[in-house]
Amino acid sequence: MEAVNEKVVYENPLLSIRIFRAQRQEVGYTNWHYHKQLELLLVLDGRLDVYLEEDSFHMRAGDLVIIGDSELHRDRSSKHLDYIVLQFDIDQFFDHSSIPYIRYFSQTHMPLSKANYIFKENEAIKAQAAACIEGILKEASRKETGYELAVSILIKQILLLLLRGDTRKMLVEQDNFDKIRLKPVLDYVENHLTDRIQVEEVCKIANMSYYYFVKYFKKTIGLSFTEYVNYRKVKWAERILLTKDLSISEVGERIGMPNMAHFYKMFKKYNDCSPKQFQRKMSTWQRQ
Repeated sequence: MEAVNEKVVYENPLLSIRIFRAQRQEVGYTNWHYHKQLELLLVLDGRLDVYLEEDSFHMRAGDLVIIGDSELHRDRSSKHLDYIVLQFDIDQFFDHSSIPYIRYFSQTHMPLSKANYIFKENEAIKAQAAACIEGILKEASRKETGYELAVSILIKQILLLLLRGDTRKMLVEQDNFDKIRLKPVLDYVENHLTDRIQVEEVCKIANMSYYYFVKYFKKTIGLSFTEYVNYRKVKWAERILLTKDLSISEVGERIGMPNMAHFYKMFKKYNDCSPKQFQRKMSTWQRQ
């Protein structure tokens, strides 16, 4: 059977997560599927067997498992299963100060599911991560003022638990010196988002040759320099769309992407919708 590319729909367009609690009353398998979102499964009651291409996890009440973005997986439930599913776009939870850590979760070296040994070997971390997931479900259900902030903090707490609990160094460790060395480059990008940023210019700031800089940046940050710049520009565009009364073309000009075709392409890459659709969705959400 062909694997399904699952489309994950977010309830709040500003919060790139989907979380729900579900029960199953029948024994059965799901189809093989994948999605671009990272996924965490927490079993509250019953049993759940999760199968990946090269691994499997047999879960009981209190167990949780992490599945990396685009990892092919399926599962088999017991007759009575109560569990929580958390799916989120990890890129959306990194900002200027924390984006160097995105490389730890980029799966360039191995599937993120290899980090599940952390939950198996460290009961304290498993319990803390489970509490975070239950906290996210509570916040997303109640939707009290500032719940988006609370959810973002709890997501980052889970990522921090994984980073600090990774005693086997399954997640790629990077010397802090590399990040410090690139700080002037990252600061330059933030201060020149309105401009067309040239790689040659930042090479001078980093005091590196073009070819060395391109490889060094990708290795340290986890994104190519061009991907990083586009990502930061789109993040700024989102903020402008929500706070300023400007046309789409004016927003493109403001972030240094005057070519509308390119702006739409980059925006859709990170939001799965056009800037105009993003505005409409946010307008509808705010009226609710």
